Amino acid sequence: MYSEYLKSRHDLCKELVNRLSPDYGFVSVLGKQISGISVRVTTTTTSVTDSIEQECGFVVKLFNGRTYSEYSFTDITAENIDELEKKIRTEIKISDKLLDNHVDIKLMQDEPLVKDYVRPEEGKRFTVPEVVEKLTAYKNAIHAASEKVVQAMSMFSFYEVSAMFVSPKRDLTQNYSWSTVASVAVAREGANVRDGRVLSAFNSQEQCFEDMDKKVTKCADLAVELLSAENIEPGVYDIITAPSITGLIAHEAFGHGVEMDMFVKHRAMARKYVGKEVASELVDMHDGAAATKSCVGYFFDDDGIPAHDTLIIKKGILQTGISDAISAMQLGTEPTGNGRRESTKRKAYTRMTNTFFSAGTDKVEDMIKSVEHGYMLFETDNGMEDPKNWNIQCVASYGREIKDGKFTGKIVAPVVMSGYVPDLLKSISMVSDEWEVTGSGHCGKGYKEWVPVSDGGPYLKARCKLG
Repeated sequence: MYSEYLKSRHDLCKELVNRLSPDYGFVSVLGKQISGISVRVTTTTTSVTDSIEQECGFVVKLFNGRTYSEYSFTDITAENIDELEKKIRTEIKISDKLLDNHVDIKLMQDEPLVKDYVRPEEGKRFTVPEVVEKLTAYKNAIHAASEKVVQAMSMFSFYEVSAMFVSPKRDLTQNYSWSTVASVAVAREGANVRDGRVLSAFNSQEQCFEDMDKKVTKCADLAVELLSAENIEPGVYDIITAPSITGLIAHEAFGHGVEMDMFVKHRAMARKYVGKEVASELVDMHDGAAATKSCVGYFFDDDGIPAHDTLIIKKGILQTGISDAISAMQLGTEPTGNGRRESTKRKAYTRMTNTFFSAGTDKVEDMIKSVEHGYMLFETDNGMEDPKNWNIQCVASYGREIKDGKFTGKIVAPVVMSGYVPDLLKSISMVSDEWEVTGSGHCGKGYKEWVPVSDGGPYLKARCKLG
């Protein structure tokens, strides 16, 4: 349900815009309230805390004819609006020295748009005691699955986003939510310790729990199996990536690499390759809050731009990048609705939303049969990419060996993929008709500015250096 608090502040935000508009070329106010809860049950503890997403605040953006400035504030009331207006006018001052060295920038277009958007949560919403009861049952089931399990943990998170964007010609509101349930088992045998994880993430608490009911003990089975995992022999192999690893490649290879604020700064190789071949002709890749239903389900971004479904790669050809409003303006392109803030206390950057490869036509069993010697890789661990030089490193939690088209039973962990982005993407030779996007993680801009993201896609067959 859309925030009653933001609803009560709407007219005041509109009044603030009207007061400032005569003296500034562009004025907007973004208001955002995120509420949520996080519950964790481990072998020894139970905790209930606010969601890490939780926040409430406002930010006004102004254009003085030379540059854009922003002012963040926590509340607006009938009693403080006069003082707030005064502070905005007096405290947003740019020194002449900075202006002399500032790039020229145009006026943002304020196209008329009025819309209230709601993505309803599906199914039952659980009380905190009900959540604790479910997670406790999962913890107990994980321990019961094997005597080698020494630690179990189950977690639930839920957040609900309400936001409004007001400018002279735009009046937008939105409301959406997301739920995640995860379970982790830690197994030990002597000095050898391994963990296994399972995850459920949907726009429905009820669906998350129903899905976890079916697979919770799989994390214990995996943790125990990984106790026998070996180190991989370094080399170049045929690989098949499960959707989690496919998503990691999408995120690192052509997620960060096509954030167009990096185009402005000449810090991304992709800027030189728009319209050129960068991947196999089997590859289509998307990003956008409107591209699929996941944790990033907004109608408008933090610049007030409607969400897009951006086709980044089409049949192996790089089509475009993703952008916030300011970087798009500097590049002379259409903004793609990817302007996102960690909070109203932070500036908007170009950020990924739902990033994924499109499904193909191949069957997974045929992909496995086609591998003479290689590995199927599972479960994202971590990854990083250098947008300026297109080097990539992705870490899979584990891999399963394939020889002569069959699994050998050998498991290796962890597995590090590395190489040059176009080499990896051009090597893709099969793309499955099975497809999955998972929305449960966060992404930073470098080492900070964390926002929720999702990624995924089909199974891919490719060739890559593993170690």
